[in-house]
Amino acid sequence: MLGIRPKVAELVFQLYGRPLHPELFEICRARRVECGDYSAKIEITSAGHVITWRYAGLTLTEVAGSTQPPLSKRRRLMFYSVKGPRQDRVDCRGGACYQVNFELERVDPEVFWIIQQELTLDGLTQGMLHRFDSGGRFGQGALSYINVETRRRQMSVQAFHTFPDDCAVLKSQSLFQLP
Repeated sequence: MLGIRPKVAELVFQLYGRPLHPELFEICRARRVECGDYSAKIEITSAGHVITWRYAGLTLTEVAGSTQPPLSKRRRLMFYSVKGPRQDRVDCRGGACYQVNFELERVDPEVFWIIQQELTLDGLTQGMLHRFDSGGRFGQGALSYINVETRRRQMSVQAFHTFPDDCAVLKSQSLFQLP
């Protein structure tokens, strides 16, 4: 699948207090998780990822992706351009909590290719990995790697999305917690 990554200048990180329509995204890989009282759908998209987490009638949807096409502002709880390191927290009704930290890291080309290799090796033994066809001036395409850890009262998600044309890696860590 040739998935064209957005330019890093277009990257945004968003959180919604509702589900989003799946047809808004080009889904490359998906996984469902159920643990204790919560469930989640984790999807790697052509631009990043979508995580939809549900607990006791509450739905949180995290989107790491592009500004194009723009998503609705309805029940959007968080919106950040991905420029530097950022962390935030949202306390939800019923005592549930969402925390995130993310950053876009630009690295030297040699370091970038080492990161690509390490993520590929990790993806062969754990987590979700999707490799994109090369769409730019480099021979190797972008990749997305997501590792999910579940516990009875929380779900932790680490995501890495690479952008070869910019020698950049979008890294995020999200925590969904029950009261």
